[in-house]
Amino acid sequence: MKKELKLKVNGQPYELFVKPKTLLVEVLRDLVGLTGTKRGCSSSSCGACTVMLNGMSVKSCSVLALQANGAEVVTVEGLAKGNELSPLQRAFLDHGSYQCGFCTPGMLMSTTALLTENPKPTKLEIKEGIDGNICRCTGYNSIVRAVTAVVKGEYKEAK
Repeated sequence: MKKELKLKVNGQPYELFVKPKTLLVEVLRDLVGLTGTKRGCSSSSCGACTVMLNGMSVKSCSVLALQANGAEVVTVEGLAKGNELSPLQRAFLDHGSYQCGFCTPGMLMSTTALLTENPKPTKLEIKEGIDGNICRCTGYNSIVRAVTAVVKGEYKEAK
């Protein structure tokens, strides 16, 4: 039997009906149509499905959708302001912090959450902040460089 699910995704309200075992990642991708959130390992190991749930970084493959009832969710699609990319998104592009791109949405969400909690993290804190996200292509250094550039103020928020 399906249950009612109300949530806000990137500022948009949604009223859906889902089965009790439906995962948040499934709702975001299949019902809401936001495919930036990736389903990678389905075991909370890779971080590709990372979103912000009520301001906290979570792996959406480990959250039942009904656990998010009444919550606010931000996905990678919600980082940009209109056509203007967020400072982190621009820094990721400029520093080559993506290659295949599969981990990029989760990395962006984890680093966004990190900078929300700690606007001036050290390189070690940045590395710890992305610890739950696996990237097979970049070696992580370009990701740390991009976040460091944002921390140093090299990228400003769009007006």
